[in-house]
Amino acid sequence: MSRRKIGQEAFGFGEEPSRHSSLDDLDDMLDWSSVERSLSVISCASKGEPAWPPLALFKAMLLAVWYDLSDVKLAEALDDRASFRRFCGFSRSEPTPERTAFVRFRKALVAHGLDKDLFDGITRQLKAKTIRVKTGTLVDATIIASASEEDDEGHWVKHKGKPAVHGFKAHVGADADTALVEEISVTPANVNDGRAGPGALPDDPGEVFADSAYRGSHFSDAVRAKGGTPLVVATGMWGRDEAETQARLKAWNQPIHRVRGRIEKIFGTWKRSYGLRRMRWRGLAKAALQIRLTAIAYNLKRSFNILAMAR
Repeated sequence: MSRRKIGQEAFGFGEEPSRHSSLDDLDDMLDWSSVERSLSVISCASKGEPAWPPLALFKAMLLAVWYDLSDVKLAEALDDRASFRRFCGFSRSEPTPERTAFVRFRKALVAHGLDKDLFDGITRQLKAKTIRVKTGTLVDATIIASASEEDDEGHWVKHKGKPAVHGFKAHVGADADTALVEEISVTPANVNDGRAGPGALPDDPGEVFADSAYRGSHFSDAVRAKGGTPLVVATGMWGRDEAETQARLKAWNQPIHRVRGRIEKIFGTWKRSYGLRRMRWRGLAKAALQIRLTAIAYNLKRSFNILAMAR
């Protein structure tokens, strides 16, 4: 397959030296060669043109998440901003992809089912840098509205006291200490948390903290099968009287709530900062791609901050 060569800086005079950016530090977080190998099956050129290097397009997708950019805005920023060019591997003087290149690239990622492989491979690298001793896992789910209520692969869901939402649900397992996302399962919004929860469990999860939606043998048995210990918020207990029952319930639930609540910061970052308030594209496969790209971008930033604090 024919691919463009990028990063070939033309000789010139009077060009300003590159300024260091936080993106340069993020670029150093990973061995990108393994990501490039995973993407080697992709060729998404427009007819009669050489293809853009898939690693450059993948890095551009991460920029779109971090800066909450549409395809049009991403193409404009990549053409204009030196730090974006360096991160993706473009020199200061060469052309950069048009909006349609990102559309074709996403279609290719979905067609080859690469979003999970990319998430798993990058997460393994980041966990090796940041997670020293695995002690526990946070499990929860968040609902993301669909791009359109006409999306047949999304579904309506209604929670008490909240308006109905048509969309999808991200079931997430995150490390209890570092808050790195380790596992993701994506379903229509009406799928029960407890039924889908096993898909969000990493291997050797340790103590698994979850809210009352995960009570029941289906989830607890899955946790134990992976060598973990379920710690699920209880809604009722036996006691000799109401006071004793409430005291026992509080003693059990409070420590779980204190730890489990950390996962809400992950969802908050995704939605407030990374644009995951609504799906950009239709269909379950594209929803899973958007969620996993968001998780990769989040994990990179989170790992960078963890390592910076440890210095």
